[in-house]
Amino acid sequence: MKQSKQAKILFAVNHRLGRSPGQRFRFEQYLQALEEAGFHCHVSPLIPSAEEDNIFYASGNYWGKLRILLKSLLIRLKNCLQIKQYDIVFLYREAHFTRLTVFEKFFKRSGAKMIVDFDDAIWLPVVSEGNKAFAWLKNAQKINQIIAWSDLVIVGNSYLAHYAQRFNPNVVIIPTTLDTDIFHPNNSRFLQARTMYKQKDSAVVIGWTGSFSTIEHFEYGIPALLAIKNKYGDKVRFKLIGDSRYKNEQLGIQGVAWHPDTELEELGEIDIGIMPLPDNEWTRGKCGFKGLTYMSLAIPAVLSPVGVNKDIIRDGENGFLASTTEEWIEKLSLLIENESLRKQIGEAGRKTVWEFYSQKSQKERYVSLFKSLLAVN
Repeated sequence: MKQSKQAKILFAVNHRLGRSPGQRFRFEQYLQALEEAGFHCHVSPLIPSAEEDNIFYASGNYWGKLRILLKSLLIRLKNCLQIKQYDIVFLYREAHFTRLTVFEKFFKRSGAKMIVDFDDAIWLPVVSEGNKAFAWLKNAQKINQIIAWSDLVIVGNSYLAHYAQRFNPNVVIIPTTLDTDIFHPNNSRFLQARTMYKQKDSAVVIGWTGSFSTIEHFEYGIPALLAIKNKYGDKVRFKLIGDSRYKNEQLGIQGVAWHPDTELEELGEIDIGIMPLPDNEWTRGKCGFKGLTYMSLAIPAVLSPVGVNKDIIRDGENGFLASTTEEWIEKLSLLIENESLRKQIGEAGRKTVWEFYSQKSQKERYVSLFKSLLAVN
């Protein structure tokens, strides 16, 4: 067996570096730490370019999608042919985005150790809006086989761990974390944007960040936001980061696109961050990332008490939890009316992230999992 300083890891994932928030915060921010520990990391994405990404996730262009599908199969086939070079294969959710499990089976039989990481209830059938016509190519239940074949399963919270332990006893919880060298309230990009926004407008801005696929969760909170708008008028504004096509005339929202190069500047406008969620099997698997993002920047957060949110938030200390429309109105009103409370809650939230949900707080443990895997005979 190779020593860890020589070990090579194949990251067989769907997206290129920097494209997927899930990938960024589940493994990409640990790549440097793994390299420093003596591992050689090779990332092999199925959709390696922005152009292909745009084709794949938009509606239509079926020939373009077919080309991407065939190319992705060749990418994984090449990985299989080169698998003897690697000591560990790391999968974020799956080796291929179709119902196929042939690649996972091949990796398992190759002798390389296999790790699977997931941060959502991916055993539930969810298909992107742009690919509804290809739903038949998906099989959410394949994750059960992948979990069973893996030498190590890494998940984002106890709800996901409980599910994974049905198929594999070697399950470890690593919370979704942020790089606090970047996500901190004194980041110059964040501060400059915040100063610019406040010079233009003194309104308290209630904001949400996410993706076009999770905007339905934002809309779960609209009744409370409309009540807040009626209560405070021009003293409040609302912001949505995630989809530039989104509009809500009643709330005066014109959405802005999420992009990693501008997310800090966009977040700089927000005074109160929100994460409304319905309580169901899918949302219980969420890892609280929206709330943690606000908290890392000392933005006070109000979250639905669903899943891991109840572990992250100590209600009234480092954030607020709100279930009903009445509770949302109450908690948001407290923060709108009291600037010092916003600062107090925001600072407590920042400390929580830095202590428990920062990349620095987890990286030694994360690297040790890879080392321990190779130490097992």
